[in-house]
Amino acid sequence: MTSSADPISTVSQRLESFAAARRAEVIGLGTEAVDFVERALAAVAGGKRLRARFLTAGHAAAGGPETTADIAGVAASLELFHAAALVHDDLVDNSDTRRGRPASHRAIEAHHRSSGWLGDADAFGRAGGILLGDLLIAWSDDMLEDAIEASPHASDVRRQYAGMRRDVTVGQYLDVAEEAAWSTAPDSEHAQRALRVASYKSARYSVQQPLLIGAALGGATVAQRDALGRFGHAVGMAFQLRDDILGVFGDASVTGKPSGDDLREGKRTVLIAYARESSDSAARAELDAALGDRGLDDVSITRLQHAITASGAVERLEREIDRLAGEAEAALVGAPIDDGVSDQLRALGRAAIHRAA
Repeated sequence: MTSSADPISTVSQRLESFAAARRAEVIGLGTEAVDFVERALAAVAGGKRLRARFLTAGHAAAGGPETTADIAGVAASLELFHAAALVHDDLVDNSDTRRGRPASHRAIEAHHRSSGWLGDADAFGRAGGILLGDLLIAWSDDMLEDAIEASPHASDVRRQYAGMRRDVTVGQYLDVAEEAAWSTAPDSEHAQRALRVASYKSARYSVQQPLLIGAALGGATVAQRDALGRFGHAVGMAFQLRDDILGVFGDASVTGKPSGDDLREGKRTVLIAYARESSDSAARAELDAALGDRGLDDVSITRLQHAITASGAVERLEREIDRLAGEAEAALVGAPIDDGVSDQLRALGRAAIHRAA
């Protein structure tokens, strides 16, 4: 991602200090508590710090002073919440890996087995994953409240943050529901339903709301928020549509997820909706039967990838991504935002949309 290295370095330092304090809290509670906290902290490691970058840019767009001490803390709180969302998402999707490593619930399950503990290791891993995600959410709240304690815009930041949490939680449920409810909806509605999931689960949470939280922290005007909101939603939608493509065609060595993982998980994405619209009945039936089959081997994945490409769905989705990129650019034209910050926003948007992981 393209951005100044300094703000993100400060966010990383804030997270490291936070981690040290959390370790100190459980040092006397035994190895189980220490291991639990270490696994939660490991979930925060890595990643592109996308939300922190957009939050920092939103603050700058509002003209907030660069020396404001609470920017890094609020940005770090979003990274903690993002880690929680990933932990719960992997649990809901029954995913085995995240960023090339075992998903948190799988790591907890493996620890149960290797320790020779009693009971069902799988059930223990799932319970541990739920609690680990909950702990990260609690940490996110703690970090946010500490960061905005002295801010004159605390209530506004808190309101934007709460909206982000509600949106992504509803979006996660819509995503799960779509895997079960798609067959009851007319084929003509599938793409629109998938776009609704993309908006709530990803676009608002990944880009739009971080921008608006940063803007609220900087005391943004109504006009600045309007421009940032429109820019952020367009970039966020394009970001998720790119994710739809990577979820089917991405290189596992780059994405940290097995190629075709969205097919095994049965994700009813916009890409799948477009593929179904353009396929004949036989190809559509084959795609429907294969989606959600955890046993799909590499040969089957390759066959499905070819079918999706032949349907024209990828090309159509790329056109939609380009349209959204243009919409994002247009949102900044004439906006009351410093030219240098607008350039930074454009660079962040392009990096988010045209990424390989």
